[in-house]
Amino acid sequence: MPLHLSPSFREHLAASDRPLIGMWACSGSSIVTEVAAGSGLDWLLIDMEHSANTLESTLLQLQVVAAYPITPVVRVPSNDTVAIKQVLDLGAQNLIVPMVSSAEEARAAVSATRYPPEGVRGVGSALARSARWNRVDGYLRDSARHTSLTVQIETVAGVEAASEIVAVEGVDAVFVGPSDLSASMGLLGQQTHPDVVAAVEQVFAAVAAAGTPVGVNAFDPSAADAYTAAGADFVAVGADVAMLARASEALAARFIPASDDTTRASY
Repeated sequence: MPLHLSPSFREHLAASDRPLIGMWACSGSSIVTEVAAGSGLDWLLIDMEHSANTLESTLLQLQVVAAYPITPVVRVPSNDTVAIKQVLDLGAQNLIVPMVSSAEEARAAVSATRYPPEGVRGVGSALARSARWNRVDGYLRDSARHTSLTVQIETVAGVEAASEIVAVEGVDAVFVGPSDLSASMGLLGQQTHPDVVAAVEQVFAAVAAAGTPVGVNAFDPSAADAYTAAGADFVAVGADVAMLARASEALAARFIPASDDTTRASY
């Protein structure tokens, strides 16, 4: 029986008349990710770069998220052809590739997502969830339509090359990472520093001029609002582990006297 895949993140961005709001899934827990998937948010970023997520845990999260009206996006650990191939074969339709700082690196990411002759993706659709084990008619022919590629700009070099990066055919969106960008600028940990904000907005302008969607990571609600006003098409506004950390700290602050430091030993 022929099966049909969900619309890609590219298609959701094109169809939306407002910025798409999402969050990170970093815990590696399919239960936590499923809770987030039913939240009403637009998209969910399953992270393999700065988390304990493996191929197996990512697969399980893609499977549980499939039951909910939310678009999963997987950030691969690096701009690596093998890693990209494996994550695509898990059935991830939407990828974010981190640390793309040049047009050459963007072309490499695109090539890794495309079958020959347009790219170098290995052919294993009969063995993989991506094509539902060859139950998706024409998957090899139409795979580029079923997938989307977002490249992440998070260095000074990437900001300077933004126009060239977004001009690469096959780049569907650009996601700006202020955390690494601030470090690249010598402002480690200062994601909302005016110079960092200006660099993010410089990328916004370059990407918008090309007619390509642009997004940003912004856990600070005020920063998220400002970036939305500045033209962000999609924003990641929180992360499961960060939300749990802050909420558990709030419980401790609410119920444990400030003078009682016996449970607050340094680790």
